[in-house]
Amino acid sequence: MLKGGILNAQLAHVLADLGHKDTLVVSDAGLPVPDGVEKVDLAWKPNEPKYLDVLKEILSSIVVEKAILAKELKTVSPDMHQKILEVLPKDIPIEYVDHVDLKEKSKSSRAIVRTGEFTPYPSVILVCACAY
Repeated sequence: MLKGGILNAQLAHVLADLGHKDTLVVSDAGLPVPDGVEKVDLAWKPNEPKYLDVLKEILSSIVVEKAILAKELKTVSPDMHQKILEVLPKDIPIEYVDHVDLKEKSKSSRAIVRTGEFTPYPSVILVCACAY
């Protein structure tokens, strides 16, 4: 039995299987999961687990070279936008796209990790880097 880190077996497997340039989405409770994309559903009630807690734990396990966020996040959920910026690695570029485009880009993701977050537009696409 694991005594720390990510205990969810499905999520741990997805993270271990990511390679350079693979993408992973960390989403709110409402982002649709396209056919063919693995869904790691962590949500169990509104706002649980919290999006930022899940994002922080995932970022402690993988190397990221870029993040993609919805433009709408800046105006609709500015507090969440600021908190996400504080959590993301400081040395990576952040691309902003329309939410519709973010959903389209999610179709090629390795998996979508669904949190219980009810704040609009926090979903992020993480582009994996090489660890060396």
